[in-house]
Amino acid sequence: MTKGILILTFTGVNLGSKSSPLEAAHLALGARLVPFAGWLMPVQYTSIIDEHTAVRTNCGIFDISHMGQIIVNGPKAAEWLNGLLTNDIRKLGVGDGQYTLMLNPAGGVIDDLIAYRSGDNEFLLVVNASMIDEDFSWMTERKVEGANLINESDLWAGMAIQGPTSQKFFQAVFDGQTLPPRNGIHRFHFGASELIVCRTGYTGEDGFELFSRAHEGSHWFNSFTACGVKPSGLGARDTLRLEMGYPLNGNDLAPDRSPIEAGLAAFCALEKGDFIGREILARQKAEGPSVRLTGIRYLEKGPPPRAHYPVTTTSGTAIGELSSGVLSPSLMTGIGMAYLPAEFSKPGTLLHIEVRGKLFPAEVVKKPFYHPCRA
Repeated sequence: MTKGILILTFTGVNLGSKSSPLEAAHLALGARLVPFAGWLMPVQYTSIIDEHTAVRTNCGIFDISHMGQIIVNGPKAAEWLNGLLTNDIRKLGVGDGQYTLMLNPAGGVIDDLIAYRSGDNEFLLVVNASMIDEDFSWMTERKVEGANLINESDLWAGMAIQGPTSQKFFQAVFDGQTLPPRNGIHRFHFGASELIVCRTGYTGEDGFELFSRAHEGSHWFNSFTACGVKPSGLGARDTLRLEMGYPLNGNDLAPDRSPIEAGLAAFCALEKGDFIGREILARQKAEGPSVRLTGIRYLEKGPPPRAHYPVTTTSGTAIGELSSGVLSPSLMTGIGMAYLPAEFSKPGTLLHIEVRGKLFPAEVVKKPFYHPCRA
């Protein structure tokens, strides 16, 4: 989720960017702040490899305060949302969440998001930072009587605690509280604080997201780092999510690409009835998409692959470009994703990635690139 990790190339500070409510905590920990999706966010504290490794082996904490929180409630909330989103809201019990997408009439992705059922007739949508205003406007223009919309994005600070030891650190900070099950949500009070904990993640590891009132965000962030959770930035977040093959809105997901082309058919409940973009998705699923978001891995050592680097056949014919690319700290090789013609998307297909005029051998691989160890 959110716009691409192109922020890694930025060296200055954009004074027009919004500040995270956790900014003071980041600066005290020596974070390097960069513009990202209209915000100043930490890209790293020590190094991307250190922070990536901490999440894979222990636990890291990320600032996600830039992401949006939109409340939808009312007697028609579920029915209305089901016509806007690809997944089936009706399957959610109170306290459950699901990954879903919001599409335009052509079946292209406006945003990917998590929808939580926080009450019988209330839902919390966690949306991408760069899409808050666009999502809210899109939904407002299509709102029906009996469904209410509230944008609470400025009221909350958010942090994602990720890693195989994350449950231990939750108990260390919130003694006596219980984490919700996977994809669950729980609203609770701890002392005088009103908090929301969600059990999802963007790294492939166990973990949870914590939302607090904005003015209390630094307190809770510091509570976790004081226990030994490693502060981690956008750089590690990008390498972690790409190792899992998770798409990034604005890079791997776009208004001219459908969820079927992106390999997200499992989150499109075509059987539930009509929703915006459904007709296009049904046709693509029946006929097979002409392009697919494809995982690609270097076959030998090479420079880090980046978004927009050309992908070619072994004879050098261009067939696409990377939508995302990194040097994987876990695999110690270059990995990336690209929309390629369907005939070139089969695992084992040999390709090249072009970097500054030089071709580096690569092959198509099945996602995820990396499989986390499970206890």
